[in-house]
Amino acid sequence: MNSQEALFNYTLRLGDTSLILAQRLSEWTGHGPFLEEDLALTNVALDIFGRANAMLEYAGKLEGKGRDEDQLAFHRHDREFLNALITEQPNGDYARTLIRQAFIDAFDFLFYTELAKSSDATLAGIAQKTIKEVTYHKRHSFSWVRRFGNGTEESMQRLKKGFEEMWPYTGELFEMNEVDELLVPAGIAVDLAKIKPIWDREVNALLEEAGLMAPENCYMQTGSRKGYHSEHLGHLLAEMQAVPRMYPEAKW
Repeated sequence: MNSQEALFNYTLRLGDTSLILAQRLSEWTGHGPFLEEDLALTNVALDIFGRANAMLEYAGKLEGKGRDEDQLAFHRHDREFLNALITEQPNGDYARTLIRQAFIDAFDFLFYTELAKSSDATLAGIAQKTIKEVTYHKRHSFSWVRRFGNGTEESMQRLKKGFEEMWPYTGELFEMNEVDELLVPAGIAVDLAKIKPIWDREVNALLEEAGLMAPENCYMQTGSRKGYHSEHLGHLLAEMQAVPRMYPEAKW
């Protein structure tokens, strides 16, 4: 793998992760617990879709095979996607969705703050815009985790269940492979090992405020860096890609 291929893979990983997360969040549109929150989460999804579009557009240019962001999003099968496994997991109830979002927002804020320093001007530019959005996203999801944890007995139980289901997917966010090994020394990619301790502190503090505690020595799910996914991604893609695959030449 040369540096150009590594950069394409890296950008595709970021684009896929944003795309699948945004698609999951958009499933709440029209189904939020109340109108203001319905609009808030829909706007979060739109922000993340925008990031996915920018990343996949850049990935298409790096690949140099004539595929644009739409072709990358709608005309690949699940084994070709590199999104983090946590993003493809079903939403469940609102507590499950928001604890997942809190984990990802905490990661994204740290990650894109570092990526904004990238020697790759395009990635740095996307990251600088993303930081502003994730600042709001993080404040929103963290406040809901505290609200669930310090609300009623039922809200606490729902949060706890969501936490237990989502926690095993958090370790993969910090996995690094040969792509990172090529790009980190060049100042392009983020050294995930450096942001992991900060994420641990922030998330553990949030969990403590919500009356939860991270388990020790928990088994962490893995595989997305190699294109291995849960069955949920295939179902999500079947719905997301149905119309573009049915009318591949259509112009919207």
